[in-house]
Amino acid sequence: MIKKIAIAVIIFSVVVIAIIAIGTSGSSPSSSSSTPAVAPQSTQPAEITEPVSPPAETTEPVSPLAETTEPVSPPAETGPSATTGEKNALQKAKAYLDSSAFSYDGLVKQLEYEGFSHEEAVYGADNCGADWNEQAVQKAKAYLDSSAFSYDGLVKQLEYEGFSHEQAVYGAEANGY
Repeated sequence: MIKKIAIAVIIFSVVVIAIIAIGTSGSSPSSSSSTPAVAPQSTQPAEITEPVSPPAETTEPVSPLAETTEPVSPPAETGPSATTGEKNALQKAKAYLDSSAFSYDGLVKQLEYEGFSHEEAVYGADNCGADWNEQAVQKAKAYLDSSAFSYDGLVKQLEYEGFSHEQAVYGAEANGY
């Protein structure tokens, strides 16, 4: 009888400790927010006539091309007149371009989503040294690696991502169209 009571007390103690641990693990002021670090993506169905959303991304946007992405052009120097926010936006822009392809507009929007002001985001995109045609090529390749597109569908998808018509055409044609 005493063994049964001892076992019951041990089980009860383990359950209480587990509940306390679970309950306090998310309430500490230093715990990070569960807000995603990437801009929300559209969930439109994949159709030839409608732009499709890229596959869900992790907290840091990573392209399927992460291993094959060419390095971004040499960075522009930040002048002494650049603010701390502008320098940080530039650093973040370079980090994004090292792991995924972006249009100019898409990069500005992503930086703004990260909390940078419009001016800081524009500074980051303007000074990151990206070749926007090459970014269109990489983004088109990522889409073609994950889904089948017609030429027109791919161009429309790239335009939906913020690439100009000329950049979208360049990206599609550089990938075999």
